Amino acid sequence: MSDWKDPDNVPDPQINGESYRNPTEVKMSQIVLPCHANHCGELSVGQLLKWMDSTACLSAERHAGCSCITASVDDIHFEHTIGVGKVVNIIAKVNRAFTSSMEVGILVTCEDLYTDKQWKVCHAFATFVARRTEAGKVQLKQVMPHTQMEQMEYSLAAERRRMRLIHAEIITDLLSSSTAQLGECQEYEDAVPAERTRVESVELVLPPHANHQVSTFGGQIMAWMENVATIAACRLCNAHPTLRTIDMFHFRGPSHIGDRLVLKAIVNNAFKHSMEVGVCAEAYQGGEPLRHINSAFMTFEVLDSDRKPRTLPRIRPEPVVSFLLLRLIYGTSGARHNKPRPSKYIMSCKQTQVPLSVPWDQSNQMYLSYNNVSALKLMDARNNWVLTSEKNKVRLYTSEENQMLCFKVEMHVSVPAEQTFHLLSDLRRRKEWDQHYEECELINQADEEDTLYRVTTPSASKWGKGMEFILLASRRKPCDARDPYLIALRSVTLPTHPPTEDYTRGEVLCAGFTIWEESSSVTKITYYNQATPGVLPYISTDIAGLSSSFYSAFSACSHFLEANKDSLVALPLSTLQLDSTTTASTQEE
Repeated sequence: MSDWKDPDNVPDPQINGESYRNPTEVKMSQIVLPCHANHCGELSVGQLLKWMDSTACLSAERHAGCSCITASVDDIHFEHTIGVGKVVNIIAKVNRAFTSSMEVGILVTCEDLYTDKQWKVCHAFATFVARRTEAGKVQLKQVMPHTQMEQMEYSLAAERRRMRLIHAEIITDLLSSSTAQLGECQEYEDAVPAERTRVESVELVLPPHANHQVSTFGGQIMAWMENVATIAACRLCNAHPTLRTIDMFHFRGPSHIGDRLVLKAIVNNAFKHSMEVGVCAEAYQGGEPLRHINSAFMTFEVLDSDRKPRTLPRIRPEPVVSFLLLRLIYGTSGARHNKPRPSKYIMSCKQTQVPLSVPWDQSNQMYLSYNNVSALKLMDARNNWVLTSEKNKVRLYTSEENQMLCFKVEMHVSVPAEQTFHLLSDLRRRKEWDQHYEECELINQADEEDTLYRVTTPSASKWGKGMEFILLASRRKPCDARDPYLIALRSVTLPTHPPTEDYTRGEVLCAGFTIWEESSSVTKITYYNQATPGVLPYISTDIAGLSSSFYSAFSACSHFLEANKDSLVALPLSTLQLDSTTTASTQEE
């Protein structure tokens, strides 16, 4: 268990010489009593979810000035369990508000009153929607970030929102599939039939289960879901499981007092040391059909006496099990099990670790794209940049943090921001201004926002080989006027494009452009790069102040943009369709 510094014990940031506290921040502290714990003397995760949801809801309502309801809770990873007698501290604050929804960040820590030690339990993000008032739909006021951390969370909130929308569409498509498509599964003689783990339970929603808006408390629904998921996990391993992660809760409809809430759970798949349980909640009153309220996927472990994960029994899927979760079992649970945790994955590589590239395929595209853009936003949020060189208003900055060297180049151009974005988005045109780009081949247009390229560069030394990069380019338009256009780049690996003898395979950990519209005709461009061994030879003399080749490259970039500012940029039809769809959905929200 590692010590963790509680924000309460860290001095508040200073704004204009005065102590600053976020106006939406809400804190809750609860001592864990036996009535809150399971038979192992550990805090029930269901109870913790109720406390987290309550705290986050109060933060959302403080910002909105009206009642709010839980729309979703992002993936949660529980780092530690909490014993009886410990104190749970929860801090929630609004990271960003959109039209009628807002993202609330939730930090949970545990405190030992006898040793004065504190440690982090989990960090989560919840989305709340402001309820309509008598005057009509709510228009939320914007969040104004004041600190570097608030600015970073504000920026990342837009990317997390995009992830939620994609996730919701994927799950909806899977649930609406008319037939269950079970993937291939190896048979084992001692495998436990999945049917044995199936759980179905009904709860009557009473006034104590409702919130102050007379709707079923979102935290209560999540707690009931956790309860049946735990029972399903117990039936596989015949032991008490520990919940480690929850894939996103997404509320698809409201529930009210008088509803009969039907909760269903089954073990979807078992791996060596963990199992995934699918759980859903449906509601009805009288003779009406079931309404889908929520669904989620929970990952459990079973710990031995040394708190190490035990090996789990094999599981055999049962085709006769027909309820909707089986549409998501084989072929998807494995992908979820192997996916990188976004909060753990961003900027996780160190310069000394090899390789920096990660495999790309269709199943992890969404997460790689998220990590790609988020890493660039994290670099953009840094405030420790040092001006190294300047020539004709082209500035070179460096930053060193955790033994990682980064640099950025800033300049202004008299070209509209959107045109600048489209011109720089197509890496095939970069060789028109960047001498380091020898050839650029489009490998795969994954979708309207993500493209894979193969880039070759000349040798940085007289006798060396040229370098080759396989790059994922992720492009984003602004969510609102306070966001820039973004083009994020990072290296990936593709089985179709292995390293070749003619080139040295180079890697880019994080690079890209932020493009800010300062007026209708003036744009600020900032290029970032987290220097890796493959990139350093090309910029080391600039950073050392021995040359100004960076100026030549970005001066050529400026001339390229201005020469093409009136040209029509060919966009894929799917991009145009996405833009119109995004605009419509933004107006409806």
